[in-house]
Amino acid sequence: MKAQHSAGYADRTVRLRGTLLTEYLEHVLNEEKATSLTAEELVQSERADSWLDAADAGETRRRNTLTGPDAAAAPDSQRARIQTYNTFVDHLGLSGLQRSYPPSGHADRLEPEQAYKLLRTLAVRRPTGANAATAIRTAAVAALVAATGRAVPQLHQLNATDIDLERRPVPVVTIADFDHPLDKHTVEILRRWLDVRAGITKALEGSDPGYLWIPTKPGRERAGVQPPKPGLTRAAVRTLHAAHRNLVLQVVGVPLRPYALLPRP
Repeated sequence: MKAQHSAGYADRTVRLRGTLLTEYLEHVLNEEKATSLTAEELVQSERADSWLDAADAGETRRRNTLTGPDAAAAPDSQRARIQTYNTFVDHLGLSGLQRSYPPSGHADRLEPEQAYKLLRTLAVRRPTGANAATAIRTAAVAALVAATGRAVPQLHQLNATDIDLERRPVPVVTIADFDHPLDKHTVEILRRWLDVRAGITKALEGSDPGYLWIPTKPGRERAGVQPPKPGLTRAAVRTLHAAHRNLVLQVVGVPLRPYALLPRP
């Protein structure tokens, strides 16, 4: 892992590769009822084949999926495993063992029926102890991702005035001067979020700056400085992403990113 950091790889990439190498080692040790292997023994082709086949069949999965715990691995997760393997054998000076990469897939993109089911679930279910305002904001963000085909960073800069739910014949959201029509389900979720948002910004006493996505509760005090009231700043992109992953994980047991709701090409 130190070599990966030294090579300039992002922390997230290093963590993922560490997780996949651990998965690889555990699979081989369990399969062969062994207690240890050298690095050179571990990366032999037949052992790599066994690991990749097991992963492809869903046998190494530690988390559930929308289609069950035994679903086949997504193409991009297998690609990540091969990238990890190739990086490892290259580090060992065994580049002759490197494998070719499969075509890049759509990762965890959902089929339209799966996306609709997930959105309906997010709109009506809230885990015990979850913040109601955060839950409906998360559902609204997810609904717009699915309805517009835009990722969260693109939706992040929206203002409340960019949403026109009274437009006839079809309500729209305006993004980069383009009007995206909104379906009835998305309109219902957005109305709920706008009502919640209005309740939060009411405390600002007329100074609402108009951001569509705002924090739902005060932040933490930092270095003795009080955080701004909810509504005075935009909710950060990372906040919207984290809220989505956490809610989806609690509701359906799968930590999907908002990316999964983007329509497939």
